[in-house]
Amino acid sequence: MGVVLNLDEGKRDGATIARLMSLTGADMGRVNELILSKAGSDVDMIPEVANHLISSGGKRLRPMLTLAAAQMFGYVGDGHVKLATSVEFMHTATLLHDDVVDESDLRRGKKTARMIWGNQASVLVGDFLLGQAFRMMVDVGSLEALDILSTAASIIAEGEVMQLAAANNLETTEDEHFAVIKAKTAALFSAAAEVGPVIAGASKTDKAALRSYGVNLGLAFQLIDDALDYGGSAQELGKNVGDDFREGKVTLPVILAYRRGSAEERKFWKGAIEEHQSDDAALDKAIGLIKKHGAIADTIARARHFGEIARDALGPLPATPQKAALIEVIDFCISRVN
Repeated sequence: MGVVLNLDEGKRDGATIARLMSLTGADMGRVNELILSKAGSDVDMIPEVANHLISSGGKRLRPMLTLAAAQMFGYVGDGHVKLATSVEFMHTATLLHDDVVDESDLRRGKKTARMIWGNQASVLVGDFLLGQAFRMMVDVGSLEALDILSTAASIIAEGEVMQLAAANNLETTEDEHFAVIKAKTAALFSAAAEVGPVIAGASKTDKAALRSYGVNLGLAFQLIDDALDYGGSAQELGKNVGDDFREGKVTLPVILAYRRGSAEERKFWKGAIEEHQSDDAALDKAIGLIKKHGAIADTIARARHFGEIARDALGPLPATPQKAALIEVIDFCISRVN
């Protein structure tokens, strides 16, 4: 592999989620215990597959959002722990399913579950985790929270199908791509943030603020992932650089480079994306074209735009340590400092 872009322009020094981790640390300890408990089964393969991914070092950002959002509005009880665990199980299930659909070999720097146990086991264990997630939602007893998270599960599945339909299609527009990532990624961020104020009995305005924060944070997060696939490293991504390219995914850097390119360049993109001519040499050329047309910088700029919308959504809320932590998460997601 040759060219790797410098993403420093997309980073803000010192961006961290340390405050969020501190505020949610005790509750996350309970979440982790519940994860291990609910991932258990008398069927040996289920905890083996589940724990392979659960223990692989993800930051568990989404459940921390749920915990912090509940704390922000003074929630007392254990419902936020169950909902945060549900959120993490939903996320883990989608990763297991995604890796099968995308035929991925690496996840968070380790072999994917499908590479070890096969596609069937990955799909079925993902289904088990979704079932456990919904059982915990029911235990909490909030129909509104159940509605939000179950709706998110449906939207995420729709997003996956939309992405499948858009694969290898260079006529995909920027708006169509945003629709995919809003469903596939932002829906769970939004639900994770919104169920906190829901179970805390917060006002309709407060719930809407956290919903807007979550969806725009999720959009920013995914756009940075789009950028990293062409300008990051395997360590940053937790997967192989260029996986999106090899899988024929039409992400924002590709959309921008294709539309801004010459006829000859568009011919290259059609061969690479639509006809699967996506070897390492083609990836190097793709990275060069993306750099030439400023597609990485513009993808980061769009991520920052959504980050600012997320920041503004929290603006009217009272100053609390949790609010400050959630604002810091925005810079963290965009900078993606490890």
